[in-house]
Amino acid sequence: MQLYGKSDVGLVRKSNQDRFAYGELPGEGAWLVVCDGMGGANGGNVASKIAVDRISWQFKSTYWKNISSEGIKNIIITAIYNANRAIYQQAQSDPTLRGMGTTVVTAIVRDGRAYLAHAGDSRAYLASDSKLTRITTDHSIVQELVSNGDITEEEARVHPQKNIITRVLGVEPTVEIDYQEVELLAGDRLLLCTDGLTNYVEEKDILRLSARELEECCDLLISMAKDSGGGDNITVAAVKY
Repeated sequence: MQLYGKSDVGLVRKSNQDRFAYGELPGEGAWLVVCDGMGGANGGNVASKIAVDRISWQFKSTYWKNISSEGIKNIIITAIYNANRAIYQQAQSDPTLRGMGTTVVTAIVRDGRAYLAHAGDSRAYLASDSKLTRITTDHSIVQELVSNGDITEEEARVHPQKNIITRVLGVEPTVEIDYQEVELLAGDRLLLCTDGLTNYVEEKDILRLSARELEECCDLLISMAKDSGGGDNITVAAVKY
């Protein structure tokens, strides 16, 4: 498997509140995590860093070579719950950080399968041959409108409430997450990204560039987001199976 990730502050923000990490696991496994922090200039940085650090530690310290599929699911869910609790407790102990939070999308890949969980509007995509599949569903006001048939996907891209999300780590003592598993074939690419990419790059372009080598793919996607305005931090992490 090949792994790569990149993050960019964009052209408007003063700091980068996105965080990401990835690595290999025993038994030819791999993991990735992408977070998009929010809650003021400092709070967003703190929340996303806590989440990535906690989730990374959980994966690296509790995963083992012959772990079952159910064991992988438990590791992912536990990692996110622990990250949520750590962010919430930090915010409660420091008034300057109250209300901070972060999105999360994370995956473990092993034996032709991706185990994924997310909260918020950071996304996971599967690029396979000539098809791009959005695996995750945004936890946002606008996505609810799309799902209900009130607006189209095209209208959602420019909706004034497109940045209002309905789930986030760290704002409440507990968090609801979506978990799923997808099959992978040789050559498939799994991409995790923040809305700084998807708000500025269309899915047809994500599919087109995903055929490139991972490093070139991530570099070009970020460049395209910046060429289209770069109004937010931009992060993408990818694995080629």
